[in-house]
Amino acid sequence: MNIFRLAGDMTHLLSIVVLLLKINATRSCRGISLKTQELYALVFVCRYLDLFTNYISLYNTLMKIIFLASTFTIIYFMRFHKVVKLSYDKEHDKFRTWFIFVPCLVLALAFNSAFTIMEVAWTFSIYLETVAILPQLVLLQKTQNIDNLTGHYVFLLGSYRGLYILNWIYRYMTESHYRQWIVWISGIVQTAVYVDFFYYYIKSWNTHKKLTIPN
Repeated sequence: MNIFRLAGDMTHLLSIVVLLLKINATRSCRGISLKTQELYALVFVCRYLDLFTNYISLYNTLMKIIFLASTFTIIYFMRFHKVVKLSYDKEHDKFRTWFIFVPCLVLALAFNSAFTIMEVAWTFSIYLETVAILPQLVLLQKTQNIDNLTGHYVFLLGSYRGLYILNWIYRYMTESHYRQWIVWISGIVQTAVYVDFFYYYIKSWNTHKKLTIPN
């Protein structure tokens, strides 16, 4: 593991910690898209089907468990916690997720490295993660209700993939047979999805104004 991969993993983990802190400290999930959280849960379930069959390292296993447990914890709070669920903005969180679910599934069936259940599920998770943040970005754009912790959460979530691109570049330069075209292209597209948000996030910090995303 290189420093870029580690930094990416820690940034991803920090984004989830920030979101859990927000929910726990404020007893509110205002501004958070449940649809995005459920898409990420599906991403992790499909990606980590090999959790108990393919041991790579203790670090790898722990990270898989942490991402699964934390994501389902967030969903539990948003759906079932007697206080937190009251702040969920169901009225505006209406992104039609099947618009991205179906194309990602078709892509996974058509373009994969091996036509097996495990490999297709893993590939599907790569494609789905590329666009899983869209319901969250649309919700923020609709409501303009972006508190600092929510903004940090989305920024960190996007930054982690940017760090992974550096990890891929490093591996390409140091590993003679390293090629992962599906991962590379999906990762670049995923990072591009965040560009607009990054611009307004950095602008809000430079101007010391509340973060807003124009419609």
